Amino acid sequence: VQLQAFGGGLVQPGDSLTLSCAAGGDIFAINAMGWYRQGAGRERELVAVQTSGGSSNYGDSVKGRFTISRDNAKKTVYLQMNNLKPEDTAIYYCNLKQWAVAQRNEFWGQGTLVTVSS
Repeated sequence: VQLQAFGGGLVQPGDSLTLSCAAGGDIFAINAMGWYRQGAGRERELVAVQTSGGSSNYGDSVKGRFTISRDNAKKTVYLQMNNLKPEDTAIYYCNLKQWAVAQRNEFWGQGTLVTVSS
């Protein structure tokens, strides 16, 4: 499975930005797609993830500002980011985890840079 992310860029504080990530290839029916990020000098952290069943989980720092959604038919996950802050500056990585009988796979996208600066 290949994950291709789109949508990073340079924005100002308070702006909005939408990231998308499309999975190429067949994916398992039971899966979780989402986003992690890594800022300079920081560890990779959870941003948001949504399961194939529709459950979502957000990192504490983005709750109330970011919204994750997905289009299962397109095997695509979206991250709507509102009220962006300089501390949101990071490389955002798309992630797919999937499960089947006696199998568990995890895939990472190449990352897309989001810079929030005035």
